[in-house]
Amino acid sequence: MRALAGRLGVRPTKQLGQNFVHDAGTVRRIAAKAGVQPGDVVLEVGPGLGSLTLALLAAGARVVVVEIDDRLAAELPATIAARRPDLAADPDGGLAAHLQVVRADALDVTELPALAGEAVGPAGAPTKLVANLPYNVAVPVILTLLARFPQLQQVLVMVQTEVAERLAAAPGSKAYGVPSVKAAWYAEATMAGGVGRQVFWPVPNVDSALVRLVRRDPPSTSASREEVFAVVDAAFGQRRKTLRAALAGWAGSPATAEELCRVAGIDPTLRGERLDVSAFARLAEARRVAADGPAGP
Repeated sequence: MRALAGRLGVRPTKQLGQNFVHDAGTVRRIAAKAGVQPGDVVLEVGPGLGSLTLALLAAGARVVVVEIDDRLAAELPATIAARRPDLAADPDGGLAAHLQVVRADALDVTELPALAGEAVGPAGAPTKLVANLPYNVAVPVILTLLARFPQLQQVLVMVQTEVAERLAAAPGSKAYGVPSVKAAWYAEATMAGGVGRQVFWPVPNVDSALVRLVRRDPPSTSASREEVFAVVDAAFGQRRKTLRAALAGWAGSPATAEELCRVAGIDPTLRGERLDVSAFARLAEARRVAADGPAGP
């Protein structure tokens, strides 16, 4: 890995959150925990030098990778071809039948190439996201990809332990906050194990963990996702205040905030950290109904 990075002139940067996994056992463990099966089409963000990509391919997956670093994106097919010549020699399309590289910031990607495979999804689109995500953009990347690509049914990502805990936190817990609620709109999130620092190069100064998200239907509501997320942001913008006070700006006044809470069946003296995503959806719906006025005959 060091030799490859040296040849490319790549020095891991904090700006891109680059910490490359060099331990083969760790990447095999990630692929196994993600339940990757032959024929799956998997999305990987930030493949770096390709260690996890190789593990996903070894598990029989076909992989679409999104890489922001042009040098790494350009080198990845050569790295895979050198270590998996059998894939490069595949008569049914060569390496391109197993690996597609998208050179882009994951936050800007609106379309993904499709690969042949047995996974459920439109025309071979990725149905799983498996990645070692840069710590500084992990939450927006996860939420953005879940929003844009509904075919992604399962996620297993390695992130900073603190981030994993926030994503998987339950209402009322210390780690519960905006990422917890917004992730719960799309999926059920659970912790999936810790990862030692020594498997990375360079060694990070924070601990890492795996978090699993399994897609589920959002709460049944007439409010849009944007409307629900707006009340979530308002509630946690002043998380130490009661909902009556924290939602005053969102609702128009403390009295209106209290009224909307009561319509939604929520105690206005609670703090936002006590509400689950369904409760936030009820609040957003109560405001929508109030704005639309009473229904006609």
